[in-house]
This record gives sequence, structure tokens and C-alpha cells, in this order.
Amino acid sequence: MLAIIDIGLFITGGTTLDNHRTTQNLDPIETPRKPSDQLQPGVTLINRYSILNVVGVGGMGAVYCARDLHFPNVMKRVAVKEMVNIVRDQNLHDTIVHNFEREANILATLNHPSIPRIYDYFTEDDRCYLIIEFIEGKDLEVILMESKDFFTEAQVVNWAIELCDVLSYLHNNKPEPIIFRDIKPSNIMINQQGHALLVDFGIAKTFQVGQKGTMIGTEGYSPPEQYKGEASQRADLYALGATLHHLLTRRDPRMEPPFSFEERKIRSINPNISSELEAVVYTALRYDPNERYPSADLMKEALLASAKKTGLLHKLPAAMKPLSHEASEVSPLWKFECEDEIRGTPTVFGGSIFIGAYDNNMYALDSTSGEFIWKYATDGGIVTKPTAYEGNLYFGSEDQRLYCINLRSGQEIWSYYSNGPIRSSPFIAEGHVFIGSDDAYLHAINALSGRRAWRADAGAPIRSTPLLVGDYVYFGTEQGDLFCIDLRGNVKWRFKAKRAITSSPVHANGIIYVCSVDTLMYALDAKSGYIIWRFRMTKASISTPFISDNFIFTGSVDSSIYCVDLHSAKEIWNYTTDNQVTGSPITYQDSVYCGSVDGNMYCLEFRTGRLRWKFQTEGPITGTPIIANNILYFGSNDHKLYAIVL
Repeated sequence: MLAIIDIGLFITGGTTLDNHRTTQNLDPIETPRKPSDQLQPGVTLINRYSILNVVGVGGMGAVYCARDLHFPNVMKRVAVKEMVNIVRDQNLHDTIVHNFEREANILATLNHPSIPRIYDYFTEDDRCYLIIEFIEGKDLEVILMESKDFFTEAQVVNWAIELCDVLSYLHNNKPEPIIFRDIKPSNIMINQQGHALLVDFGIAKTFQVGQKGTMIGTEGYSPPEQYKGEASQRADLYALGATLHHLLTRRDPRMEPPFSFEERKIRSINPNISSELEAVVYTALRYDPNERYPSADLMKEALLASAKKTGLLHKLPAAMKPLSHEASEVSPLWKFECEDEIRGTPTVFGGSIFIGAYDNNMYALDSTSGEFIWKYATDGGIVTKPTAYEGNLYFGSEDQRLYCINLRSGQEIWSYYSNGPIRSSPFIAEGHVFIGSDDAYLHAINALSGRRAWRADAGAPIRSTPLLVGDYVYFGTEQGDLFCIDLRGNVKWRFKAKRAITSSPVHANGIIYVCSVDTLMYALDAKSGYIIWRFRMTKASISTPFISDNFIFTGSVDSSIYCVDLHSAKEIWNYTTDNQVTGSPITYQDSVYCGSVDGNMYCLEFRTGRLRWKFQTEGPITGTPIIANNILYFGSNDHKLYAIVL
């Protein structure tokens, strides 16, 4: 069921399409708001909100800037949106109040960086009030009037992507989708940081009773079906397309014949705009709703694709820094507490999740419920990621041993001794386990018997996880060497970084990618070890790169998560956390997930790096998250393993 909840009437205001036709749908006793009815500066509502000044006036109310007196030592400003309910019919009066309270409660649950927060609502006499976050900035209509030149394509695309994000959030709201119904420049605020928010300082016709034939919206921006009182997600996309057309051409659609955008080609008015972006806008403006983008997500993907084709994609973060947004609705499906810190990465296999901890134990839990299955005790802390193979689980321990444990029973099959703590994770291929040790050797062990096939002297501790590609094994050392050796342990080539390579190598299309404590991420030819490119971070990195869709993601102790073009080594975006990033990012669908020593698990938008949500634990997150069956799993130094449904 689609709920047409007038967020535009609370947060952005709803104006009528046609004064003559809409008047037929109004209560005949409704009268316009008089200036004398406005609250004066100094008036205090419910002993808390002191009116400072009028911000905007509508036909049935006004918007004020007020001070929240609950914070006496600071000037906390809020927006007070007022609706005067002067309907004489008592039943209709009560219905309006009921609808106000229902919609205020729904809107109060919304949590998105592009929607101002709603703090409170109340009624006094015949007036209803919403207390909303006050946004410093200007709306796009004012910005259009104040500017003389065209906006750049990059800036408009930036705003469009943010608006698609918030529309996607509204359209996918549960239990009922929310349709905005009145997107236009005056309802889009650009805050002091340059971000686009859906706000409005006009609330005319706010609490009209919706009935078939009532036309809510703004002529020129609203789609044809909205004139019939119909609204859907695609109606919002049409209005967004009309808004983008206005921004790109500076031609106000309210001054033009309705639905005549095809007669005003964007590039004929503003030749600086690409044909790719023009095509996106005109798809959103199709007369037939079925020919428009089916969703805001797909329109956003089209915008990103156009930016990629025109070379603008890497410019988007420069115009728009990541948004800070806490998602309070994110909560664990379950969490399991160990006896000491979890510094490593879990593995999911066959309905179970396996994780090592600094309490010396390897744990097996039910991956759906988090219920304990078994644990196996070693004599040292476990920081390596376990690997499942042929019914067994393989992992190293700081007690210097590699273990092979039965997956079902947790019983030891065999253990292999090295001469140093094992902090490298095992890689299994060709019936052998390849693993590094602080004893400076790469060990190749038969996976079934636990007998050593060979070992290769690397000259320094190996904490990097080895990678097998074809007939060669790649791994880094704490002395800064990246080795390529054959399956007999013979060195084919060796690359020397300036400092340690704790990061594990990854491979794509004949290229090896790895990070170093020398602040660089390297791309090396897999056959020769020659440098293809280098990407510099501001501080060291021990994070293992992650490759997805022509991008490579990594972290650094400079507190940043980086997205880099896989081929050109150009930075696409970076997101700054509050402490070191030592684990590795991963991607899933259209998001990037990565933990930080600041204790947060971050979810970022894949292509722009904007924050979608973050989840706070009680300790540093130093390992890498994993995702299985739409569940995100990660450990924290607070001793807990977390499972979050995505």
C-alpha cells in the first residue's frame, strides 16, 4: 500500500497547482492567514520556544525562527512551523488535528541527512506546531535569483545525487512509502556545507483534506498525472527532472507552457552541459510515467554513469564532502561476547561462523542466531582469519602453531609448529595450506596430513596473508619485501617497498595490488613485479585493498577510507573516520563497509563515499567485516562479535 504522506506539507510545504481549479476543493469557509495573526518576537510557546523572527508565511500559517530555552547557555535555534486550523466543522477540525498528529509521528521517525530532524509537535488552541531543525543556508530559488551564470554540471549532478538519495529513502520507507509531491528549487535548501536538503519555509494549504481531484504540487514542476490527483514515486522523479532542467537552463518552468521541456533542449540553451546528463534529465521528464526511471536509485545510477562517461565522477567529492549521519535504527541481529578482544576477521561456512579471540579460543557459533556451538583453546591469542576446507577449519595462533580442526566437532585433526607467532591467515590451494610466520618463513603444509611440503626464507616476519595466482604465491614481509615465488618455494621476483608490507596482496587482470607502511598503495605487474602505479596516502597502511567495479578501496592509519580508480590511481573519494583504519573495507551491493579504531562500523555510499550509517561499539574495530546471507559480521576489541542485517 502506498501512503501519500505529505512530507512536502510539513518539511517542504505544498502549494496548489491551479488556483481556480483547486479552490473548488477547498472548504468554502477557509480564509487566508492575516499578517496580524503572526506570532510576534518575544512570544514563548509552551514555556520553551521563544520566537525570534518570521521566516516565511503561507495561507494557513507561518514559519518562525525560535530559540530553544531548554539550552540556556547556548543559542540553539529551531524552526517552528505553525498551522492555523480555522475550519468550523468540528468533525473536519478533529480530522485535521488527527492527521497532523499521525503525520508528525511518522515524520519524527525519519532519519536522513537530507531531511531536517523533527524535535517536537504540539497544539495550542486552534494552532498546530512542529519544531524542526533550523538549517542555515539558502534555497535554490534564491541562489538562482542571486547568480548570473549557469551552475556547473558537476555541482548540479552533486545536488541531484543527494536528492535521489533522500527520495530513495522516502520511497522505501517502511511500513509505508512516502511521496514528496512538491520538489522544486524553493523547497531545496543548500546548507553552509553545500549539501542539498528537502526543506521549505512556506506551508500554504498544509492540512487540506486529501480527496480525489485535489492537485497538490507546483505548476511547471509537477507531472501530468498529478493534475488528476495521482501521485507515485515517478511523480517525484519528474519534479526532480524539472528542477534539474531549471538549474541547468535558468528557464523557470512556471513561466512556460506545461510539459514543454522537449521544446527547450538543455544543450541548445546551455551548450556546456553534456549530452549524457541531458539524456538523464529528459528520461525523468517523460510524459508517460512508465517511460521514466522506475526508482530514484536507478536515476541515481544513471547520473553516476553520465558523470563517469564525462570524466566528472572524480570531481563530485571535491564539491560535496561526506555527510555525517547517525542511523539510530541500525541494531544488531545478535552479538556474542568472548573473554577477550576480537582483533581478527570471522569466516562463515555451512551455517556457522568462526572467529578467533585474544582469549586464545577459536569459537564456532550459529551464524543466524549467534548461539554457541563449540570452542577450541590454543596457547596464544588468535588474530588470523580462519579458512574452511574439506570439512576442516585452519587457523594460526600466536602460540606458533597452525591448527586443523574438524568443522562440526571442534576436535583437533593436527597442528603444525613454526618457530614464531603466526599472525598471517592461511590460504589453501592445490591441497596445501600456505601461511606466513614471524619466524620469517612462508610455510607450505599438506592440508590433509599437516606435513610440511617446503618453506621459503623471506628474511623477515610474514604477517601478510599469502595469495596464490596460477603457479605463483605472493606475500609481503615486515622488512618491506613483496615476494613472488613458485610452488616449490623458488623466488621469481622480489619488490622492495621502503617500509613493512603487512597488507595482504590482491590480484586483478594480471596486476598485484598491495599497501605498505611507507604510505603507498602499489600496483605491480604480476609477472615481473614492475610498478604500474603508486597511490600515496598521508600515513601508513596495513589494510588489505578490496577491488570492486573498477575501484580499489583501502584504509590507512591517517584515519581515512580511500576509493581509488583501479586503472588510473586517481582518488575518487576518501572518508575520514575519527581514528586509524587498520582493517580492510569490503563492498556489498552499493555500499562500502569498514571498521575503525574509533569503534565505529561505517556504511558508506559506494560511488560518492557519503555516510549512510555508522554503528558504535565499545572498543576499536581492527579486523575486516564479512557479509554472508545479507548479514554483516564483525568483531570488536570490546570482546563482542556483532551480526547486523543489511
